[in-house]
Amino acid sequence: MAMTPIARDLLQSFPGLRTSADDADRVAYARDLWPRHLMAVRAGQPAEHRPGAIVWPTSTEQVASLVRWAARRGVALVPFGGGSGVCAGVLPRDGVVVVDLKRLDRVRSLDAGAPLVQVEAGHMGVPLEQTLVRSRLTLGHFPSSILCSTVGGWVATRSAGQCSGAYGKIEDMVVALECVTGQGDVVTLRRRTSAPDLVPIVVGSEGTLAVVTSATLRLHPAPVARGFGAWSFPTTPHGWLATRAIFQAGLRPAVARLYDPFDAVLAKHGGGRKKSRNRSGAPGLGGAALRALLRHPRKLNHLLQSDLFMRAVGGAMLILIFEARDATTAEHDLREAGRLTAASRGTWLGAAPARDWLEHRYSVSYGQAPLFATGIFVDTMEVATKWSTVGAVYDAVRKALGPSALVMAHFSHAYPDGCCIYFSFAGSADPALAGKLGWDRACEATYDRAWKDALSAAIRAGGTLAHHHGVGRSKSRSLPAELGAGVDVMRALMRAFDPVGILNPGNLVPPGSANAAPPSNLAATADETESTEAVLIDHESLLARIDGTTDLAAAERVLNQHNLTLDVRPPSPSPNLAQWLAAGATGARDHWLDPVDQLVAGLDARLTDGRRIHLRPVPRRAVGPDLTALFVGAHGRFGQVERAWLRVHRRGVVRPTSAPFDHERDPAPNAGEDALLDAIARTLSNPSSRTGWS
Repeated sequence: MAMTPIARDLLQSFPGLRTSADDADRVAYARDLWPRHLMAVRAGQPAEHRPGAIVWPTSTEQVASLVRWAARRGVALVPFGGGSGVCAGVLPRDGVVVVDLKRLDRVRSLDAGAPLVQVEAGHMGVPLEQTLVRSRLTLGHFPSSILCSTVGGWVATRSAGQCSGAYGKIEDMVVALECVTGQGDVVTLRRRTSAPDLVPIVVGSEGTLAVVTSATLRLHPAPVARGFGAWSFPTTPHGWLATRAIFQAGLRPAVARLYDPFDAVLAKHGGGRKKSRNRSGAPGLGGAALRALLRHPRKLNHLLQSDLFMRAVGGAMLILIFEARDATTAEHDLREAGRLTAASRGTWLGAAPARDWLEHRYSVSYGQAPLFATGIFVDTMEVATKWSTVGAVYDAVRKALGPSALVMAHFSHAYPDGCCIYFSFAGSADPALAGKLGWDRACEATYDRAWKDALSAAIRAGGTLAHHHGVGRSKSRSLPAELGAGVDVMRALMRAFDPVGILNPGNLVPPGSANAAPPSNLAATADETESTEAVLIDHESLLARIDGTTDLAAAERVLNQHNLTLDVRPPSPSPNLAQWLAAGATGARDHWLDPVDQLVAGLDARLTDGRRIHLRPVPRRAVGPDLTALFVGAHGRFGQVERAWLRVHRRGVVRPTSAPFDHERDPAPNAGEDALLDAIARTLSNPSSRTGWS
């Protein structure tokens, strides 16, 4: 076997640890599935970033020993699950050790009464669901990558499954995490409300704070009945108005997918499932035709957005799938959804499109590589936004991508306050660049320009960079435009969890000084900053921005004038908003009752050292740690909320309730959590840069 110095050191230090420095393994673990890598493969470029070694630990204790060894030597570690990420979250280099966690794959416990499962991070998605179904349970988490992704990967990237409309995202399922910090300490983090909760900090941290070794996850009874339905709409906006009405009425379809007209055509005719094969192995007439078609994407996009095309293909399409414990409930919810779609000019298409989608829902995930072989590029971009800005974000991203690629979109995840827009785009080399740079380099340049323009457009229009794919390295340079000083807070969290800077350095946050000034003109959109009202209501999104000094009872009176309510029972005397959130939002509805909903959609806060951070109101961002956890339930330890966007509810609308969940809601922090909280407090007051390489 080939041997690198780092592999030799590992074998001497850990005789029982499976270790490899084989060239084939080093290439296989050199990157994830970021589509830009496929262009390099097509161009015949070998993987430039290759780890020094790969290891396969089998226990938490082995992981902890390995991290302590790495911290002493200053060796960087990259946690690895299934390698299915699409944002360059895995990009090691010589001297770095990739830690493949798939041998940590046990189901440690399954409590059908709670119901809860404790499962190790390396467990793959499909086998986990098969285990749960035997006990008539489900996690409800079905990402498109379920065949090739792990529990640890879901947690690391703040993953969303295709049934998020009923069960929420992975952050709504995590009850506790066992993880190993950058110092090699094994810590169990648990969800709570009236004391600081570190679980939202590690979920979405993409391997930069700790190595997650197991997760305790909330389960649901497996559905025994489903209701299927599909509707067409004259335009895409008609479709998202219907989707918004469904979720704000308290309905929770497990699957709610709205396709714009062109994407609807593909969905109706099999999407990526029905492909002809090019047996030559090289771009032929099909490849040439595709490249020719994509030479002028702006004109093509204009045609596909025209009224004539929309009328010709039948407009947008919404598919819904309800899951229930009895057929009566599933059919009732489907009828109610149909009644709401009628108000948006929805036309019933029957159950077949939804049934067909469910049967083939994973097929399209494996269609990219053959398309790259034709000489083009394809990719997807998932952003989230509130309902009041969904049109602006949809139009802005389409306009930004239009000059570089053919664009289509569907709305893959919906919530009462907003949704995820999932853009798919395909392009080719800009002809003007191809003559100067060559085909492959011109493709890369066109691809990079498309992404840069699209991310900037999404942020300016009020969206978030990612809803469920994460940030990785591919989007990290755009992160300051969304989070501003929040990026420095993320660096501080990295120093607290990983003082030496050995855990996946270079990932998630952009390189550069921790004190670099963010482009503050992008940090907040106009609707978030202009008004100075104590209570500002976004009626479309059912959100209210409330000033931190506003008495909660006074805010409720303002909302009642608009037939809205916070639906909380605050303590007496009524605290102001900042005090209430700092204490853990006493009297708010148990968040486990409706995992699809959220209490705080965004906030402005001042840290204890005077710095301000702005978290724009969006549903379920996936841009690193959830920084709201530093303020909600933290009793002012890290800073104070100045104003917050909260979910409000129409009076008289019955809020949905999921299956019972029996688990301690507010456990006391343990010694490991207390130590981390102390470290976070220290690093937030010391703005020095992280010590690891980037």
